[in-house]
Amino acid sequence: MAKTHNLKATQRNRSGSSLLKQMRREGLVPAVIYGKDQENQNIKVDAKEFWDLLHHSASESILVNLDIEGTQRLALIQDVQHDAIKGETVHVDFLAVDEKAEITAVLPVEIEGNAPGIKAGGLLDVQLHDLEITCLPQDLPEVLKVDVSSLELGQALHISEITFPAGVTPTLDGGVVVALITEPRVKEADADEAAEVEVINEKAAE
Repeated sequence: MAKTHNLKATQRNRSGSSLLKQMRREGLVPAVIYGKDQENQNIKVDAKEFWDLLHHSASESILVNLDIEGTQRLALIQDVQHDAIKGETVHVDFLAVDEKAEITAVLPVEIEGNAPGIKAGGLLDVQLHDLEITCLPQDLPEVLKVDVSSLELGQALHISEITFPAGVTPTLDGGVVVALITEPRVKEADADEAAEVEVINEKAAE
C-alpha cells in the first residue's frame, strides 16, 4: 500500500503577480488542483508544511490527502516550481486521482547490491537516476530499488531485467540500460603509455 500524506489547503481567490508575492510573504504557497472532467481549482497550502513534506520524501511524486476546507481529495504532486536563487517553493500543481485509475509518476532509482564487476576493478555507471512508471495509486512506491549484484565487468542491466514491485510497470522500452560496469580508465591510460614506450624502444633500436 502506497504511503499517503495529509495536507491542508484552502481556496485561493487572489491572482496576479503582486498578490501572489504577498501570499508567499505570508508563508503560503499558491497551488492548483486539476484532473479529468473537472475544472481547475486554485488553492494555497502552508509553506512550512509543504517543505516538511518534500524533505521527508524520496521524490516529489507524492500522494497526498488534500483537505480543502473540509473536502477530501486524493492527489498526486505533479509539478513543483522552486525559486532559482532561494530554492523556496513558489507554486505547486496537484493532479486529482482516482483510486481505481492508473497514474504516471517519475521515481528515483536506488542502487542496491555489490556487483562482482566492481570487486574486479570495474566502475559502476548509472545511466538512469530516475524512471517513469505507471501503477494504481495504492501501488505507488517511494523509490525503485535496482539490484546490481549480478553484474560482472563489462555487463549491463536493462529495464527488462529489473524486478519491479507488484502492479508497477515502466514506460520505457525494456532494452534501455539502467546501469553497467565499465573498465577503469586508468587501465586505458596504462595501455597507451605502454604503447608509447614500445614505439620509443623500437626507434632506439633502429
